Amino acid sequence: MYPTRQPLLDAEGLLCGFELVLRADEEAAATPAAPATDARDELRLSDEAAARVLDALGARGVYAALAGHRGYLNASRALLFSDAFTRISPDRYQFELPPDIEVDPALIARLVGLHAKRHRFVLDHVTQPNETFAKLLPYVHAVKIDVARVPPGLLPKLAAALKSAGKLLIALNVDAPEQFDEARELGFDLFQGYFFASPHKQTTRRASAPRQALLNLLRLLSADPSVAQLEAELKLNPVLVMHLMRLANSGEGSIGRKVATLREAINATGTNRIARWTQLLLYADGRKVRLEDDPLVQLAATRARFIELAVARLAQATRKTVDGAFLTGVFSLVGVVFGDTLENTLDALSLSSHIHAAILHREGTLGTLLNAVEALERGDWAAVDRAAAMLEPLSSADLTELAITAAAWASSSDQSDEHAGLDHFEE
Repeated sequence: MYPTRQPLLDAEGLLCGFELVLRADEEAAATPAAPATDARDELRLSDEAAARVLDALGARGVYAALAGHRGYLNASRALLFSDAFTRISPDRYQFELPPDIEVDPALIARLVGLHAKRHRFVLDHVTQPNETFAKLLPYVHAVKIDVARVPPGLLPKLAAALKSAGKLLIALNVDAPEQFDEARELGFDLFQGYFFASPHKQTTRRASAPRQALLNLLRLLSADPSVAQLEAELKLNPVLVMHLMRLANSGEGSIGRKVATLREAINATGTNRIARWTQLLLYADGRKVRLEDDPLVQLAATRARFIELAVARLAQATRKTVDGAFLTGVFSLVGVVFGDTLENTLDALSLSSHIHAAILHREGTLGTLLNAVEALERGDWAAVDRAAAMLEPLSSADLTELAITAAAWASSSDQSDEHAGLDHFEE
């Protein structure tokens, strides 16, 4: 059982956490379908629920996919009452209390006891105050408000009241920059949604290197250049030279001694690695932000790696499809960082027609995989199932596992092998 992850950002637009979303039918299987007949039966069901959640948290790559950030996970009543709950690290995870959870003295006592052990809770999916909200508010550290569903006139009042009560405010379903700006002005602390990947022009995002220079470099790389040609192009932009020298002297890119010349850096790094570095550098924020904290780099890299991993599992995939996998994922978000339309930007990149069609029209295997990873980002399991039906032998569970593996790769700077994660670069 693997979760999918959804990013939480702070007021500066930097990653600070991920919600780990389990599939609804898996959550239901971990929750009692009917009242327990006695205390022993309730304990058995609670322990089973906890075991499934612990399995999800302990699944390969899940910890790495958090990239050092805090994880947020929905907590059923059964999970909260399980003895195994205390095995979950309070420093790593916070738990979200669903709006329909049954609140009684036993639950309140349990929350108080867990709070004494440093566990913290979030009141989830609030749209307006109700009886459950009032009962749980004293025992939660934060409140997650669905800003798209709260009546506009109520949102400022609710935010002000909760801030005065000392609660951390999390804005849910923030999918447009305007929503982010509004919520931030109202005093929200964290923001969950994909506003940072909106096609609207990102006026506050500064590139880590001139993007036209990156485009020129990408065009050259697509033509299989000689070292001399690549060296000449890189010399036109000192910022790129600086990035490449740092890349060549880091991790496995190093040749056992410090690289001193640009030509040595090119030879030590290799054109394939330089190409991937250049593609992701398009998305990097110029505020000296760590890759693990940059939401757009993380999203682009995860998509690219997911499609690459999935294609490798498809026996019917052609050489052309395999070669275009990483490019399809990484350039699916290129419209976010350029002022022009996505179509014009893709044309400027001179991408192959099948990659172009996959991104713009979702054609072919690559287009289906791009639909699949977007569905996983949203937690739209019906869409994941539809994609899986077209990607045999991959199942929905396989796709979810691959997404977590890809996220772990994007979140890592380990250079130990061919499956290593991203390289660090900064301005």
